[in-house]
Amino acid sequence: MALRAKKTQPSKVEAIGELATKIASANDFVFAEYRGMTVEQITSLRKQLRAKNAEFHVVKNNFARIAFEQASYPQAAGMLVGPTAVAFATADSNEVAKIIADFAKENPVKLKGGLVEKDFLDAAAMDAYARLPGKNTLIAMLMSVMRAPVQNLVYTLKAVEEQKAEQGGAPAKAEAAPVAEAAPAAEAPVAEAAPAPAAEVPAPEAPVAEAAPAPEAPAEGQA
Repeated sequence: MALRAKKTQPSKVEAIGELATKIASANDFVFAEYRGMTVEQITSLRKQLRAKNAEFHVVKNNFARIAFEQASYPQAAGMLVGPTAVAFATADSNEVAKIIADFAKENPVKLKGGLVEKDFLDAAAMDAYARLPGKNTLIAMLMSVMRAPVQNLVYTLKAVEEQKAEQGGAPAKAEAAPVAEAAPAAEAPVAEAAPAPAAEVPAPEAPVAEAAPAPEAPAEGQA
């Protein structure tokens, strides 16, 4: 018995050490039950998760429990029951949970829970978490909302600038035309005002010419 203990102890320490390294390098952890999955199915799921910077590993519950406790994650003990695999997420754990939830629609795997930013989520909460938009999607949506008013402002300023640029050449020509038309308009009244006095000068001469014959008529009557 003593000899057997000496043989198993180093492998146990090594296995716990490997898990501790994976735990230390990950941000969040998604626990799943893999009962009934084939090697091909596990390999396919691993490939999808690897694209999201996550490693999917089947673990021994006793070793994993010790490793998580040493890393100050005692909440993991409740999920380390039965066939258990852990997805060690170094980026967006929401995307990891979403991939497992989608994979579970056609394969014998299901979410058991998770540790997200050191908070424990049970199976129901993890399933709801998997249906939420990913962090990158939320950031993109937020940036789109924040960028929209700025874009509108840029478009408005650009439109005003273009309008000013278009009006910048036309007003110069438009202003020159009114000046040329204003000069003849001012000369025209002067030309019309000059003939008016000329027409009034003959008017008083006409009565003077008719008054001259008037005294000659009485002279003929006396003769």
